[in-house]
Amino acid sequence: MAWDANTNCGRAFEAFRTAFEKGETADFLALVTEDFRFSVPLPYDEWKEPQAGGQRFIELVRFEREVLQVALTPLLQLSDSHDGVTVFRAEGLLGNQPYQNVLTVVFAFEGERIRSFHEFVGMPLKNY
Repeated sequence: MAWDANTNCGRAFEAFRTAFEKGETADFLALVTEDFRFSVPLPYDEWKEPQAGGQRFIELVRFEREVLQVALTPLLQLSDSHDGVTVFRAEGLLGNQPYQNVLTVVFAFEGERIRSFHEFVGMPLKNY
């Protein structure tokens, strides 16, 4: 499916991208449910388990932006009313070294709100 910013998946990814590119989390947090949760593939003990809540998402964005300056480009979107998948390219600097990767984020929706997301990394971050 072509990229469409007017779907639940498109709106979710645009807010996700704004959070990680600019550090602005308000748009993303406005879309999440009260019981929002997420999983990210970071090679650190404190991030290995599923995470919950908007405050923890803010902490994730701050943590990642300390070491990663990145631009996210959506490549592919698949979605229905319950779930959405976006494959995207991330390019920038990780610890002052060039970084490039292809990742996937899977959103679960409750109506028009994000109930959860799970991120998958193409190239393991431990390789950087």
